Amino acid sequence: MNSRNPFFKTNSYTKSSETYDAVVIDNEQTMTVGGTINKSFMLLLLLVAGATITWNMAYNGQNPFAFIIGGAIVGIVCVLITTFKPQLSTYLSPAYAVAEGLFIGGISAIFEVMYPGIVIQAVSCTFVTFLVCLALYKFKIVQVTEKFRSIVLAATLAIAVYYLFSWLLSMFTSFQPVHYGNSLTSIGISAFVIVIAALNLFLDFDQIEKGAAQKMPKYMEWYGAMGLMITLVWLYIEFLRLLSKLNRR
Repeated sequence: MNSRNPFFKTNSYTKSSETYDAVVIDNEQTMTVGGTINKSFMLLLLLVAGATITWNMAYNGQNPFAFIIGGAIVGIVCVLITTFKPQLSTYLSPAYAVAEGLFIGGISAIFEVMYPGIVIQAVSCTFVTFLVCLALYKFKIVQVTEKFRSIVLAATLAIAVYYLFSWLLSMFTSFQPVHYGNSLTSIGISAFVIVIAALNLFLDFDQIEKGAAQKMPKYMEWYGAMGLMITLVWLYIEFLRLLSKLNRR
């Protein structure tokens, strides 16, 4: 039972470890925690660069809708390919970061017009959550056990299934999902989803640390960094949703 993150719940880490067990490789050719952190920062910069494009388009009166949809589609394709071909993460993770940036930048601009100041609040909440989770993991206050992993995974899969069915029903019927709107129930659901997204960070940290300990190939640094970015993007979007609901009240 691995992280809900599609990168960390596949067999890629295990397979990569088995492949390199029989070969003696120096540290410059294997995955390290420091290398993964550096690549995570690179992806973050690329994501911000992509977001700046659609953000500026929206504020200059241009319609960024095509870039928002295109970025979302390209991002999903990059995730799917890299999930099954982790060796391509060196090339696809930067592409994912830029594409996801285009998506986030446009969505953020829309929310900012509706609720001025909401973007900086969501960004702040996301990074504070990340730093708190990192500190709790680093100082062993929260430890990733098999029971912890299985509970977080089950909750995350339940959320994914609920979102998928809610979206399909709302597309083809008059069904109104309970998490829509700004009711207390809807706000409670958003808060719960944020907690689960934050707990996924612990699983991501654990998998990155294990990957480095198992001396996986160097490209797995990009793979791990991309997986971490997926969780952070999810967390940011959920904070946007929650803050928008609170603003509407």
